[in-house]
Amino acid sequence: MFKTRKEIVFVILAGIFITNAVVAELIGGKLIQVGPFVMSIGILPWPVVFLTTDLINEYFGEKGVKKLSFITACLIAYAFLILFMAIVIPAAKGISPVNDEQFSAVFGQSMWIIIGSLIAFMVSQLIDVWIFWFFKRRTGERKIWLRTTGSTVISQLFDSFIVLGIAFWLPGKINFDTFISSALTGYIFKLTVAVLLTPLIYAGHHWIKNYLKGDHSHKED
Repeated sequence: MFKTRKEIVFVILAGIFITNAVVAELIGGKLIQVGPFVMSIGILPWPVVFLTTDLINEYFGEKGVKKLSFITACLIAYAFLILFMAIVIPAAKGISPVNDEQFSAVFGQSMWIIIGSLIAFMVSQLIDVWIFWFFKRRTGERKIWLRTTGSTVISQLFDSFIVLGIAFWLPGKINFDTFISSALTGYIFKLTVAVLLTPLIYAGHHWIKNYLKGDHSHKED
């Protein structure tokens, strides 16, 4: 473990990836308003997930992203189990600063979000990986922007509608019109951020490539 620079890079990227994915689930129950539009605050960490997904794709291949996605999905499911237990176990009456109703109001909604996000996460990640490698096999090391942005354009369209549909529309938290407008707003937000993050993709690609120089175990997957 940690004998090569490539292993260190993977652990760092995986840690950032998993942390942002889990945090997004926990904070996703809060809705915010952007002008006339409504979207979940859980959308904020996802651009970082896009960034790390693309970098992992570049240096660790399809298998690396798929394995990490399945691990992350299992950890999100684990978070779901812990939240369920925390909701079921009653708070100490007159002692706990957070009562059962307050706790359930926040994390009970997160449980719906976790269910929706688990499905949306796996669907969008598998689509993202497929499209990313569809472009990379045709462009080689050129046009990084095409495979990173192209994969996000399609995968996040599915993600935005699946997660909001399961987490908010099906439980009756929002009506259909709000669901459609919120999903489109979230999608446009994620797409805009993905485009704005393109320079960071190139910067991360450049830094990792230089960092891995001299690591004799390094080879492209």
